[in-house]
This record gives sequence, C-alpha cells and structure tokens, in this order.
Amino acid sequence: MTQFSDLGLSQPVLQALDLQGYKEPTPIQAQAIPPVLEGRDLLGIAQTGTGKTAAFMLPSIDRLRDADNQTPFKSCRMLVLAPTRELAGQIAQSAKDYGALAGLKVQSIVGGTSVNKDRNKLHRGCDILVATPGRLLDLIDQRAFTLDKVEILVLDEADQMLDLGFIHALRKINELTPKDRQTLFFSATMPKAIKDLVSQYCRNPVQVSVTPESTTAERIDQYLFMVQQDEKQSLLELILSGRHEIPGKLERVLVFARTKHGCDRVVKKLAQVNIAANAIHGNKSQPQRERALDEFKRAKTPVLVATDVAARGIDIPGVSHVINYELPNVPEQYVHRIGRTARAGADGIAIAFCAEDERQYLKDIRKTTDAEFERLPLPENFRAVVEGVGPTKPAPKQQRGQRVSPKPIGDGGRNAKPKNKHQNRKGRPGGGKPQGESRGGGQGRGGPGRDQNRSGGQRRQNSRPSGARSGGRG
Repeated sequence: MTQFSDLGLSQPVLQALDLQGYKEPTPIQAQAIPPVLEGRDLLGIAQTGTGKTAAFMLPSIDRLRDADNQTPFKSCRMLVLAPTRELAGQIAQSAKDYGALAGLKVQSIVGGTSVNKDRNKLHRGCDILVATPGRLLDLIDQRAFTLDKVEILVLDEADQMLDLGFIHALRKINELTPKDRQTLFFSATMPKAIKDLVSQYCRNPVQVSVTPESTTAERIDQYLFMVQQDEKQSLLELILSGRHEIPGKLERVLVFARTKHGCDRVVKKLAQVNIAANAIHGNKSQPQRERALDEFKRAKTPVLVATDVAARGIDIPGVSHVINYELPNVPEQYVHRIGRTARAGADGIAIAFCAEDERQYLKDIRKTTDAEFERLPLPENFRAVVEGVGPTKPAPKQQRGQRVSPKPIGDGGRNAKPKNKHQNRKGRPGGGKPQGESRGGGQGRGGPGRDQNRSGGQRRQNSRPSGARSGGRG
C-alpha cells in the first residue's frame, strides 16, 4: 500500500504528518500530490471528507519551502478560497498542522469578524492565506491587501462558491493574481459553469477524480419517513429522545432545515421538551457559529440544526446521523448534506422526512443520485401524539427496517453494537483527525429500499433491504 513517504514529500512535511498520526494517503491524495509537486495545475473532483485539504496543502507547503521566497508585504504566496467561514477555518488549521515544521506563516480571513483586525494581521503579509471571497475583496478594495505575489491559487468547493453567488468575485480574483501562478481547482460536481471556470483558471490541468458525479456515498444507509408537515417536529422529538427507535446508535445528530427561521423554530421547540440543540445558519454571528460547532464536536450539545451553509465544508468526526427534516429542492444538495456522516472510513445513517408536498423533491433526488431509501414505520399511535390526545405505542415488532436499537442521546451505553450488513467490512483510509476523534469502529448500518404512499392516518410498511484514518480531511 502507498505511503506518504512514497509520494516525494519532504522530511519536515512527513514529520508533521507523523505527529498528526497519518501514515497512508487517501486515493485523492495519492493521485494529486505528485503532479502538484511537479508544479502542474490540477482539477480535482471530490467531495469534502475525501482528504482534499491534505491533497493540495501538503505538496504546496513543499513547493513554498523549495521556492524560498520572502513573505510578501500586504500579500501572500498561497491563496486558498473557501465558500464558508467554517471550511476556511478548518483549512487554515490544517495548514498550520501540516506546516508546523516548515516555518510558514498562515492566516485566515472570513466575514462576520472585525475588518480592522484582518487589516492588522495581514499588514505584514503571510505565506498562506485562507479566505472567503467576499472578505478578501473587501480588503483589496480598501487597499489593505494585494494578490500580485500569489504563487499558488486554490479554489476549494468551487461548485458551492457558484451556488452562493461568488462567480463575479472569483472572476475578479482571477484577474488580480499573476498569470504564471499554479492553480488547484476542487469541486464535488462538474456542471457547465464549473467547466467554464476551470478553463479560465487552469492551464492544461491534470484531472483526478475519486467519486462519480452526483452519487451518494456507499457507506451511508438511507431511510425514509413519510410524514405530514405538522408531524415532523413530533417525530424528531420522539427520535431524539429515544422514544421511537431508528437504525443506529444516536451520537451526534445533524438536522437540516431549509430556512434560518426554520432552524431556530426547531431548536426552540426541542428546548421545550428538554432536548438541547444549537442552530447554525447565516444570521448567526461568527462567535455563535464557532461555539455551536465546538459544542457539537465535543458532544456537549449533540444535536445541531443547520441550513445548507453547514452542508459543505464542515468536517466533524462522529456524526452518526444526518436527518433531513426538510428535503432540499436541489438534488445535489442532498448529497452534500448526507456527506456530513460516514467520515474517515466510518459508516453513517441518513434519514429523510418527506411530506406530501416534498414528493417531487424526493423523486428528483432519486433520479439524480440513484439513492434508494428504506421506508421506516411511524409509531402506531403517532397521530394522537401529534394532536396531543394520547401517548405513543411501541413500534411493530415485525419491522424489517430497524436492525439496530439505539440508545437515547447522552446514554452511557457505549457497548451497543450494530448488527447489520456492514459489520465485518473494513473501513477505507479516509481523511480527518486522528482516530480517537472518530466514532468507534465505524460499524455499518442498514440498507436502502423504497417508500410507499399512505392514506389518512394509516401507515403501511413495505420496505426491502436494499475505514481507518489516514491523510488529511477535505
């Protein structure tokens, strides 16, 4: 098996990797590092969590060391553009970890923080700058920063940047950077707009790909509840409290809603039944977002309710379940959402709540991603619970969808082991933090199937059965 030492990386970088506990590169790292070391432009097709960050950061650190240029005044030698504040922060931390022995100065600038503080910390320049496009252009417009010394330009999650409306910003940044730079371009998908952007940014790039376009992760088992809109909150409360069993052991649960207001409403209602949760979305300040993520990572508050701002770039080990409280209206976004679980070689579970008015979204997701869902039953007395006129009854004994009996969040039962089709499957080296941060062993979970219509309050069940760490995270 390929080792990092086989890829041509320098000793300081290899030592930094050793300190982080990384030995074996992920597939995209093994493919990308050699051409980047050669100075080639690169187009990488890969989702977050495949080890992208290390794929571009490790060889770039070596190239910056070899060039031995001075840290430029009010500029940088390597510029990494990221679509979200969270992803920018994670990339910057990785750069500091990987470059710990290389003597390179790393800075990060994102929106939602003090512009004056950013001006001050960039005044003397830096070797590696990780930035969101908006804040970067703000500082350029204020003549606080220039891009004329950039040797390496990285665009990470380029498709997400286009989705967020950064196309004009990206074009301007392209014009402001030297034409003889090296460009490393990463995207999870390759729509026409991305192909056009690649042609503007890159010169005869080497293309590497580790995942087929628009396919869901193999290690994620997908389940479906058909519910009415007014039932969703009650169902979520029953699941999170452990009163209605779902496949897998609940550890960290990431819940997706479509709107900022929707996230806040879900969190407020969960609090009313003593279920602690935080929300993360665009209206939250940067300190609030960082605090919510930190509490989620430490499992202090193991439920995080988010808009799609959190679907890309947030790499949190140990997310056991992703719950799509509301289905996204863009099928590709579903892939990005559920990709927050099954990190670093572990398996994961994705659960979708689908109401009658979301059936077309579900159809589009199936068509675009080839996703298959196993239908899960609702509690027998569920409608009475929603209407506040009765308690829940136990779920039927004969349900095939429930292979695992989870414990409520916060339960100390760590010895519960899933019994399922993936149990003996070995994990593939992934990215991420050392193994101690990933959730135990990465046992797999159930399988996909199909949904079925229901009428009135009657629910019929008709379901069918459908790694280790290494390298850095993307």
